[in-house]
Amino acid sequence: MAIIINIDVMLAKRKMSVTELSERVGITMANLSILKNGKAKAIRFSTLEAICQALDCQPGDILEYKSDEKGQSED
Repeated sequence: MAIIINIDVMLAKRKMSVTELSERVGITMANLSILKNGKAKAIRFSTLEAICQALDCQPGDILEYKSDEKGQSED
């Protein structure tokens, strides 16, 4: 299973910097970097809500699911 994080796409569409998003959401630059680079194992709904509010978007604009090509999951 692969969840793709499209924060960079939304930042570009909104012409917003990572620093500005970090400040608006109240998340550290390090944690935002982990999230946007796909290294995070989880995200709190409150954080997702704050990101959506700051970027004026829906969760589906940020999160995308792509199935594995092999059809196997990584549990």
